Amino acid sequence: MGPPGAGKGTQAKRLAEQFGMKHLSSGDILRAEKAGGSELGKTLAKYMDAGQLVPDDVVVSVMAKALTSDGSAGLLLDGFPRTVPQAQSLDAQLAQAGKPLDAVVVMTADESLILNRITGRWSCPACGEVYHTVTMPPKQAGVCDKCGAALTQRADDTEAVVRKRLDAYNRQTEPVIGYYRSRGDIKMIEVDGGAPAAKVTADIASALKSIKA
Repeated sequence: MGPPGAGKGTQAKRLAEQFGMKHLSSGDILRAEKAGGSELGKTLAKYMDAGQLVPDDVVVSVMAKALTSDGSAGLLLDGFPRTVPQAQSLDAQLAQAGKPLDAVVVMTADESLILNRITGRWSCPACGEVYHTVTMPPKQAGVCDKCGAALTQRADDTEAVVRKRLDAYNRQTEPVIGYYRSRGDIKMIEVDGGAPAAKVTADIASALKSIKA
């Protein structure tokens, strides 16, 4: 968990590979549905392009399908749940599946860092490689190093939309962290998302290993 731009996606991919877990990104799943052009996708576009959170009932229905269709031993959820009702729904789904929640990773980051990270972010629509105009630019401007496709920027990666996303996070997602803290049966892992990515990965991995020790 954490605000947009805190590095959740980067860390989720690293940790899923390290621990052999299935990475379920709500953002990736919702964007794929949006790109498909279905009626649900068109509904999603209205919210996502404006930097607003997608309604709980829509997100829950999409994520429930992803959760129940996966048979792997471990799941790493990235970007879900984002509201308390979503968290409560997730509790019910995991209880039914016999997959208890072991830990919640909370990543923090300063607003200025978040804005710089997101507004400078470009990605490859063909292979998924991510770049940044300042910290990780492609060798040739606007072209993917790996496959040569033209890079694109998400419609919600502008400063105005990012600020709306941060406001939505503070109002609707911050309470979810309090919800999990209040349960008392879940390990809470808090890390500085502004630290070097390798250090963040090592810190989270160490905390996760201690749970199973």
